[in-house]
This record gives sequence, C-alpha cells and structure tokens, in this order.
Amino acid sequence: MITSLLIANRGEIACRIIATAKKMGIRTIAVYSDADSHARHVKLADEAINIGPAASSESYLRGDKIIAAAKQTGAEAIHPGYGFLSENEDFADLCQQQNIIFVGPPVASIASMGSKSAAKAIMQEAGVPLVPGYHGSEQDAETLKAKAEEVGFPLLLKAAYGGGGKGMRVVESLAEFDQALASAKREAKSSFGNDKVLFERFIRNPRHVEIQVFCDEHGNAVYLAERDCSVQRRHQKVLEEAPAPALTERTRQAMGEAAIKAAQAIDYVGAGTVEFLYDQSGEFFFMEMNTRLQVEHPVTELITGQDLVEWQLLVASGQPLPLAQNDIQVNGHAFEARIYAEDPDNDFLPCTGTIRHLRTPEGEPGVRIDTGITEGDEISSFYDPMIAKLIVWDTDRDRALLKLQRALRQYRLTGLTTNIDFLHRLASHPEFVQMNLTTEFIQQHEQSLMPQLDIDVNQVATEAALYDIVSRQQAHSATAYFATDSPWHQANALRMNDADLHTVELQYQDQLHSITIEQRDAVFVTEAADSELQWQVSINDDQMTVVCNGRHYQRFVCADDQELTVFTEQGPVTLHRHKVTDTLVDEAAHGGLVAPMNGTIMEVLVSKGDSVEKDQPLVIMEAMKMEYTIRAGHAGEVTDVFYAAGDLVSDGDELIAMTEEA
Repeated sequence: MITSLLIANRGEIACRIIATAKKMGIRTIAVYSDADSHARHVKLADEAINIGPAASSESYLRGDKIIAAAKQTGAEAIHPGYGFLSENEDFADLCQQQNIIFVGPPVASIASMGSKSAAKAIMQEAGVPLVPGYHGSEQDAETLKAKAEEVGFPLLLKAAYGGGGKGMRVVESLAEFDQALASAKREAKSSFGNDKVLFERFIRNPRHVEIQVFCDEHGNAVYLAERDCSVQRRHQKVLEEAPAPALTERTRQAMGEAAIKAAQAIDYVGAGTVEFLYDQSGEFFFMEMNTRLQVEHPVTELITGQDLVEWQLLVASGQPLPLAQNDIQVNGHAFEARIYAEDPDNDFLPCTGTIRHLRTPEGEPGVRIDTGITEGDEISSFYDPMIAKLIVWDTDRDRALLKLQRALRQYRLTGLTTNIDFLHRLASHPEFVQMNLTTEFIQQHEQSLMPQLDIDVNQVATEAALYDIVSRQQAHSATAYFATDSPWHQANALRMNDADLHTVELQYQDQLHSITIEQRDAVFVTEAADSELQWQVSINDDQMTVVCNGRHYQRFVCADDQELTVFTEQGPVTLHRHKVTDTLVDEAAHGGLVAPMNGTIMEVLVSKGDSVEKDQPLVIMEAMKMEYTIRAGHAGEVTDVFYAAGDLVSDGDELIAMTEEA
C-alpha cells in the first residue's frame, strides 16, 4: 500500500486529495509556486516544497521539478489531480523511469486518448458510436478547410491534445473557418503545447452525459452511474448533476457498457471518464475519454457512497476494485455548482482580486464544499479562476435542487465579481427545473438568466446604513475604556436639545444616496412617503436581524472601509462609502482598447498609422488560461501601440490609442 504521496497540483483538488490520503494514513507532500506560498493546500499537507515562480510553465507544469520534489521527500507516489500534468504521457513515463507510482492510467492508455484523433480511430474500431468529423494527421490550413467543407457546417473545432474548452470553437460557416482555426491553434499551443486540432459536426441542442469508469490491474472494470454536464459556458461545465435525469434504464446501461468497452479497448487502469453527446432522438456519440479524475467527481461520490480518490490510491497500490458492478448502488441525487471569479454580465470574463469576506453554508447535512481558498486569498491571473465547488445531495432531484438553491443564497463572498448569483438563477430556472437540458442552455435562456434587477435601492441603502451604524456602536462599546453609559463613549449621534440623527452617504452605481436616521434609544426611525418606519436591529457577524414596523426578517451585510454589500433576495448589492468613478475608458465594457484583466499579450494585430474598422481585432491577450480578442469600438486610425507580444499587462492598462473617424 502507498504510504507517502506527493500531490502535483494546487487549489481545491490538492486539498481534496490530501483529505482522503490523511484518512487512509498516507503521508502527504504538497508542491507550490511562489504565488501559492500561503495557500490552503500547503497548510494542509504534512510537508510542502516550493517548485518555482507563479507562472505554471515554470512550476506546476515542470515535471522535472516535481520529480525532484518527490525524490527529496521520499514520496512513493504522485497524484496529478486534474489539469496541469494529469494527462501528460511524458510525465507519467518519467515517473515510471524514476520508480515512482503515477496515480493514473498506464502511459500507453494516456497516449491513446491524449490525441483526440487517435482516440476516435480506436473507438471506431471498438464499435463505440462516433459523430461524423475529421480526426486526421494532416494539419495544413488548406487540407483542414477542404475537410471541413466535406463534413459540413456548423462544425466544432477542438484541440486534439486537451480539454476544458481550451482551443474549442464553433464555426457556423466556411467564411468563419480561417479565423477560428488560427485562434483555436494559438490557444491549443498555449494551453497544451500542441496546436493540432480536429473537428466534428456540431450537433444542435445535445446533452453532455458522461460515464465514470474504473479499471484495475486484475482485469476488473465497472462504471459508477452517469453524470449530466450539459449546462456550460465557453464549452466549460458550470453545473453538473448525477444521475443524469430523464434517461431510460436501457440508455443508462447501454452508455455504461459502451464506456467499459472504450476503457478496455486501451487496456485502461484507474479512474477515467467517457464523455458522450446525447441527442434528442435518444442516440449517443463518443466525444472523448478523460484519463484522470474529473472536476465533477463529487456528485458520483455522493450518489454511490464511494470515495473515488481512495479507489484511485487502492488501484495504484495494485489492489483490486473495492466493488463489482452488481454491488454498486445509486442512492438519491446530487448537484455540483462551480463557483468562479468571473463576470456573467461581461461574457463570463474572469476576474482577479482579493476575497475580503467569505461565508459558506458548510455544516448543513448533504452540503459539501471543495475549495482551496480562504478569506483573504487573492485570485490571480496565473491560474484557473475557480474558487470552489458547492456540492449538495438529497433523496431525489427536487429536494436536492431546493437544497442547492438555498446553499447558493447562503454562499456570501465579496472582494471580486463571482458567478454565485448567476448559478442561483440557473438552478432556479423553470426549464432547468423541468429537466429541459442542452449544452446550449445558457445561450438559449440568456435573457432570463441575465435579467435587469428590480432593486429598491433606498431600502437596501437604509439597511446598509443601519448595519453600519449598529456595527460601529457595537465596536465602540467593546473597545471603550470607560463606562459605556457615558455619552462620550457611545456612537449614538447624541445632540443637546435636538434629535439624535445619523447621516450616512452611500453610492450605488452613479447615484449618491444620503440616508438620515434618527436614533431613539434602541429604536431607529426613518421617514417613509407618508409615515415613519421604526427599526430595531441586532447584529451577529454579518447577519443582521431586523424588526421594521412589526415585520421580522434577516439580512446579511458585509462592510469594509470602502463599501458595504447587502445580500438581497435578488442577489448581492454593493454600495460605496465614497463617490467612485470608473478609471477605465467607456470602451472597456465593450472589449475596447484597455486590458479587461491582468494577462499576457499574445499578438498585436495592428501597427501605428493603420486604419481600422469598427469591431476589427486589434490585440489578442491571454489570461486565466483563456484567450481574449480586443476589438475596435469604432473606426479610426491607430496613433500608438503601447505593448508587444509577450508583455504582461494589468487590468485597465491602455493597449492601443486611436482616433475616432468623423
């Protein structure tokens, strides 16, 4: 049995693996970059080794440094998690050469599935159904374009070596092909070190259903139910569930057997996931096989009662699978919501910043949070912007969905923009509740998922002001050196021969709100349209209990020196203490001439003196493992270019100056 394990990863998956390894009595070793020196996974491990600078290409993607750390600490095995080196056959081979157990499949299996093109050929020979497409080795642009015409449009371009939506583009027509191909190849090269692509017919409105498989060295193979991962943005999953709803038992069994057939075709060992497109007609087609643990594996764990990381470690130690197929039972329903630092209102653009306030719904039965983040941590541009995974379980889908909706409302985070409120709207959407799922769900329901919020700003500003006043009074009383009944040691707005009045000025968007509140002992009074409102308020941490004219309710509020955030039924509302202005030019909101976040310039497409048209691509940059194109907000002439390919830029940096055509 493995007794010491190095985790070649970071964030929530590193913490997840450490938890199971410790439960099994295995010594854990973490690796970390300079940016992660205070990260949660470093603190949880028994030992931790620094492996280089923040850039993953100089740390987490350096197999030689990870092997050196394993040798230094005497680690018997390396668990790669997912992402980074988890599907890198060279790294798996390097582990084998150094007599270190790689917690994953054999090198040959990774190689077979590492190329999506080769994987399609193997699956075709094994009799697993495929979507029509091109998976060949000829990669010159003209050949690819000709093959695309043969297959027909729309097409889905994919990086042949990779996943997670990187290098993936939907191409609607032949006219779009050249630009999409160039962009996909750039992103594939940057993310996976190989720009080979494949493409296949793009099936409208399919579902994404995947099967968790497990194989051991003794010839045993099982599948552990299925997951529906249809709800995606940018071809990346954001909301997953297990088992997949509205499937017949016959389809479930057929998919499971096809997945086993796929795994056995490459002599697989360990945890793997076979992904299928499920058509509305009831047909399913092989997409790819991921030769690692999946991000969404917790939903499978919750419905089967099995620890899949424990299974991985047992199989890697040479032991047989813990259960046979007939012994695997499915119980209840589970959801996983991926919480990201991103702005759904701005095309899900990743966001950077420091988490200033964090409260989670942990402790409730059936609620699990996998995370590598704590309050005060920074979300940087160096790594994926996922903050946490919120996983819930209950006895059936309806109950589990209600639990997910409630838990998302209880997840309170400030300091940067997140998708938490968007996830709540997703999980509450009538079509999602009714199981009308498709990989284009977000696009199809964009208007209802991105509503204009109807917020009573005066009400919210009053609640924020009350929280501010009472919290200051409590803090003042707690730190007073003298008797708290002295008027000099109470922040109660006492005035001689006049009403005790508090005035709090808060700004919401571009409007300043001045809130005047009278204090009468423990009661606060505000003026309404034709009456007065009397408020009684008590505070415990960020929870404010309110009684207003006989109505009792609770509100959660987070405050710091700059702003107050009120968590309303419509989502969080942030009010600033002082007037603030947008330091970016207006075009920034439309992908204009400034960097939308910290990142790296990949390519500058124009030069000083060039004439450009509205929406013409100007600069391509990469941030948080994704590629972004900065386009002209209007026609004009380029008067200056401030950065070149390879330069690092910060959020708000001006990239290009240009005149506006009259």
